Amino acid sequence: MSEKTKGILCIIFSALSFAFMSLFIKLSGDIPTLQKSFFRNFVAALVAFAMLKKNHTPLKCSKESFKYVFGRAFFGTVGIFCNFYGVDHLNIADASMLNKLSPFFAIIFSFFILKEKVANYQIGCLLTAIIGAMFILKPSGSAMLSVPALIAMVGGMGAGMAYTLLRKATGMGVKGPFIVFFFSVFSCLCSLPYCIFNYTHMEPIQCFYLFMTGVAATFGQFFITAAYSYAPAKELSVYDYSNVIFAGILGFIILGEVPDVFSYIGCVLIIAPAVIMFIVGNKRELKEA
Repeated sequence: MSEKTKGILCIIFSALSFAFMSLFIKLSGDIPTLQKSFFRNFVAALVAFAMLKKNHTPLKCSKESFKYVFGRAFFGTVGIFCNFYGVDHLNIADASMLNKLSPFFAIIFSFFILKEKVANYQIGCLLTAIIGAMFILKPSGSAMLSVPALIAMVGGMGAGMAYTLLRKATGMGVKGPFIVFFFSVFSCLCSLPYCIFNYTHMEPIQCFYLFMTGVAATFGQFFITAAYSYAPAKELSVYDYSNVIFAGILGFIILGEVPDVFSYIGCVLIIAPAVIMFIVGNKRELKEA
């Protein structure tokens, strides 16, 4: 299995995990966004710490790579806070679509920060996928002008920058579990003051849903960390849009959100460019070999 194929599989599993995360966020009910974020990151921090101890990985990184690890944590935290807010105030398919503008931002940031060139066919495929995502948003398209939607879009931008810095950090030899641990602890510390002074009581079922939010997010975080260590953003970005499809399916099955014909058109427009990118990319690799 090539490095690119590993990256694609990891990004798809990550998308599925984050779709479940959005579902559990929605099911947890009327709890402040920062409180939900704290529990999500607390679980991820525990799992990452256990992995670091098991593999005897030191809790440190080089001075040269620290700025990228810190930047990944900072922009990732912005992305999480904004995404959780979007999920709380929009349906999960809409929130996921807006958050999945992150691959578009990742390609832009990768061009400037990582100096990764982008082929014309990749730009075309990505734009087609974005149009497909817009079709999925159509049933509640008026939300695009709302404050929650704008915040969710900012979350996508933050996530795009975070993934770019993630690839830079892993390229400098920083281990994935350390990046996840640092990011999770940083996010917990950012939301902790609010949770202390504005804690909202939770029922046992809400605690369970928030725990599952953390579990799903942890899987998603490790998969996406692995994905961007295998291949550059320009080769993986389109596949991340599968999250919108997974979120739509879960919304339909669990929450009773019924998709219309525009949603199905959107799914086709998302899947088709992913297949095209995979085929064209493989042909180019064979020619260069």
